[in-house]
Amino acid sequence: MRLLDYKTIGLTMKIAVSGKGGTGKTTLAALILRYLLRKNYKPILAVDADPNSNFGDALGVKVQSTVGKVLDGFLKDKESLAMGVVKESLIDYKLSEILAEEKGFDLLSMGQGEGPGCYCYPNTIIRNYIEKLASNYKHVVIDNEAGMEHISRRTNGSLDVLFLVSDPSMKGIRTCKKLEDLVAELGLNIKKTYLLINRVSNETPPQIAEEIKRLSLNLLEIIPEDGNIIDHELRGIPMLSLEESSPSVIKINEAMAKVLS
Repeated sequence: MRLLDYKTIGLTMKIAVSGKGGTGKTTLAALILRYLLRKNYKPILAVDADPNSNFGDALGVKVQSTVGKVLDGFLKDKESLAMGVVKESLIDYKLSEILAEEKGFDLLSMGQGEGPGCYCYPNTIIRNYIEKLASNYKHVVIDNEAGMEHISRRTNGSLDVLFLVSDPSMKGIRTCKKLEDLVAELGLNIKKTYLLINRVSNETPPQIAEEIKRLSLNLLEIIPEDGNIIDHELRGIPMLSLEESSPSVIKINEAMAKVLS
């Protein structure tokens, strides 16, 4: 397995996490960010690209507004803007206001536009803004929705690493394969794609292992069911506070160590 050495080449590394809903992808995205923080790969830009916007909760960040709300406001007010106001500069300013700044990382929540207007022009501005913003960080971690269109619309379609997250089920595995196929259909530039099997109680069923092999998915790691995660969720404690000894943390650390060489 060829791995990418970003410590040597010193570039911004873009990582996205996607998969079927309910597989724990947001939690794993938080643990990936946790690993990068602990290894001092800072600063990091966290992007919540899931309209459900749960990444902030997992990171312990209170989200005040979203990109979607900024776009709605822009479409609502653009006709009343004074002459000479540069719309791109205005959107850039409003986006900088909603960036949640934390110790070692910042969070940008995408949300979704609710208005009836056309988002083509402002989406182009958003894409340019995120690309400029990302260049200020060592790493970018994107908690993506189940599809890949969001990445295509809101970034330049380029990623260094895509983690596809599944539970130990046939449906979850096949969803990951569909996402991998969608990447090819959209023509996204993704250097490496890995499969993570999450919430495994015992051993992975042999039928699942056979299906992974049949679909030629690149299995990187199996993440066990972790009672500490359940406890943190019930108590409203951020995933960044999980102990190093937590089973899920151990496995994500091992996975990230492989990816980062």
